[in-house]
Amino acid sequence: MSKFFNSIYKGLTPYTPGEQPQDKKYVKLNTNESPFPPAPGVIAAVNSKEAEDLRLYSDPELKPLKAQLAETFSVKKENVFIGNGSDECLNYAFMAFGEDGFAYPDITYSFYKVIAELNLIKTDVKPLNSDFTIDIEAFLGEKNPDGSYKGIGRSIVIANPNAPTGIIISLSDISRICEANSDHVVMIDEAYVDFAAEGTSAVALIGKYENLLVTQTFSKSRSMAGARVGFALGNEALIQDLETLRNSNNPYNVNRISMKCAVEALRDKDYFDTNCRKIKENRAYTKKALEGLGFRVLPSETNFLFAESNMIEGGELYRALKERGVLVRHFNDPKISNFNRITIGSREEMDAFLEAVTDILNFPDLRCGS
Repeated sequence: MSKFFNSIYKGLTPYTPGEQPQDKKYVKLNTNESPFPPAPGVIAAVNSKEAEDLRLYSDPELKPLKAQLAETFSVKKENVFIGNGSDECLNYAFMAFGEDGFAYPDITYSFYKVIAELNLIKTDVKPLNSDFTIDIEAFLGEKNPDGSYKGIGRSIVIANPNAPTGIIISLSDISRICEANSDHVVMIDEAYVDFAAEGTSAVALIGKYENLLVTQTFSKSRSMAGARVGFALGNEALIQDLETLRNSNNPYNVNRISMKCAVEALRDKDYFDTNCRKIKENRAYTKKALEGLGFRVLPSETNFLFAESNMIEGGELYRALKERGVLVRHFNDPKISNFNRITIGSREEMDAFLEAVTDILNFPDLRCGS
């Protein structure tokens, strides 16, 4: 770093994205991208008049996309905030609601820690249960004599389903957390909720709890990771807080083409439903196959699996797969270092992955280029 770098950021550890290698073609199962192209209307939007109008600024109020999101999720436009990816929504929420700090699980989306450090926000990290489920009681605080809870005195963010475990918590648990912490914001990060069972999204609760904020993304289920569009849904006052920060920092935060693409993606519900169904089918297929190979696979409601084997260490499996042209995601945290996160791709990609895993397990002497 230079001698001019602000000293408050010298200890900042940036987020580490999944590998995007350029050295050769891989079966890429490491960044939870969709194996399917965007909806036909999205592709057409890239080549539409919006491209000719790139000389003009995008709509700072994002009116067409707000209207479409409001229609899709049965909320008012005033309940919608749009970000340059859901990470921008998360960052503004930490800035807006982190005065007393933020709490989150110890094994979860690692960007939360980075955002908190970037914004000098205190954190309260809650350990997961031994089975990798979220400890709901840890987010409720002490119990009052009447059986209610005092809350934990800070805002909360929970990825649901969680990443990288893939495990989901119920709407009743989300309600308990919101009710216990009525003086602070509870943010539910639903990047993967479209791969969960129907009726599990906390969007259904935003009319009930003024402190609930739900974030989602177009990067996963809508095949638009490269477009960088995310959104938050919540009480009108919470959304206005986020808008105040956005308009103070980057009022043209979503470009014209990405906004048009997002509108078209929302309109093509049949294409969306079909792709989500395929991912769920491929997830079940891959989970069964891995368990047949002796793996422990956590229950997943996402477009990935989190799996470990007692026959090979997690890092070794990651490296052996990479040598065979298959990328998965490995984490160095000692609590999960024996696991690998495997994105669910097409059936052909999952077969290639399973073939490589079988080969690695059957021929241990050839695992690392021996």
